[in-house]
Amino acid sequence: MPTTTDDGLELLTGADAADLLTAAIEPAGGRLLHWSLRDVDHRPSDRTTVSYNATVAWPDGERVETLGASTSTGAPPPGPVVTDGDRHVQVWRFPFDPELPGLPGVTFDSTVRELLRSMGHDPEGLQVRVVAYRPRKRAVVEVRFGAGTQRMFLKVLRPRAVADVEYRHRLLAEAGVPVPRVLGTSADGVIALEALTGTSLGSLLMGPHPVPVRADDLLSVLDLFPAQVAELPRRRAWSAHAVHYAGVVASAYPQVSARVHDVAGRIEAAIADDPDGDEPTHGDFYEAQLLVADGAVTGLLDIDTIGPGRRADDLACLLAHLSITAREPAAAAARSALTQWTQRFELQVDRRELYARTAGVLMSLATGPYRAQEPGWQAATVERIELAEQWLGAGSTRI
Repeated sequence: MPTTTDDGLELLTGADAADLLTAAIEPAGGRLLHWSLRDVDHRPSDRTTVSYNATVAWPDGERVETLGASTSTGAPPPGPVVTDGDRHVQVWRFPFDPELPGLPGVTFDSTVRELLRSMGHDPEGLQVRVVAYRPRKRAVVEVRFGAGTQRMFLKVLRPRAVADVEYRHRLLAEAGVPVPRVLGTSADGVIALEALTGTSLGSLLMGPHPVPVRADDLLSVLDLFPAQVAELPRRRAWSAHAVHYAGVVASAYPQVSARVHDVAGRIEAAIADDPDGDEPTHGDFYEAQLLVADGAVTGLLDIDTIGPGRRADDLACLLAHLSITAREPAAAAARSALTQWTQRFELQVDRRELYARTAGVLMSLATGPYRAQEPGWQAATVERIELAEQWLGAGSTRI
């Protein structure tokens, strides 16, 4: 485990975590047999949230459970809490996330059937699959029904975010942006979304095939964003948080502290004089958020982050993610796309800014290997720092 002076991180990732997990499952009749880290979201001096894969012996047999725990200095949401006066610790068993009260209702077959019937759908052949879960933040559940011929996605958020996200979907849909239609919402934080046609652009770029979509087609999707997007609350771009993410990386991997802070400082200096920008932006625009069919973009996902910003940040987000994908041995399409799209994007925005902001996004992505507890996360972290250095260096070179 990483060596750090942050007690919250040590508490939730070290050997003492077993005691916390035991305290969460024993009252329900379970016995902890084994546990391992699944996801670590560490915010130095603020809050640490960790999820675990745990093997638990229940009266009816052993099962693998997803457990979650978090520490914070501020008051936590309602639920069982352990505190020493300075820190608060919450532990829970999936799907009973204290900040996602709608999650249990979309993960149990009985309640999903009730939901489908209330929306006028036939729940015959129901299949429920958890696609994504970020503790205390969000979850996505795929539901197949109607004898397997229909499907939708149920997105679970903190309840206070639902009305805002629903508005953003409707705003883009009315402008012709290919986003999922909202099929319904609930007071406890669930948004039902239609399933769009197409294949994830990310998966298409992982193979040896030709680049599946042109850069101009990607730009055209962003061009459809209505002016009202720029009137939404501003969310700071990934690149503007380079110093913050350097701190996260350094806390998890102190051996690269000096290096990562140096890179972050150079990124911060490179974009310091750029205004915030008032262009309509997606805020998290990359290949996994796009669906493609027959060479055309058929879907744009996860639009919670839309708002005012700089077009360069959206393009930098795509290039940063693509830079990582392109390192995969089989991803010839990604390497070709990286070359083609970079050349096109340089004609769209300032090259120096594009490269510096791509480096900034890579700094945020450098936290990913540790957060996801990938095997060999240290080497993967260094690789992403190196990519940031390469982009930053290339952006300062005249062409």
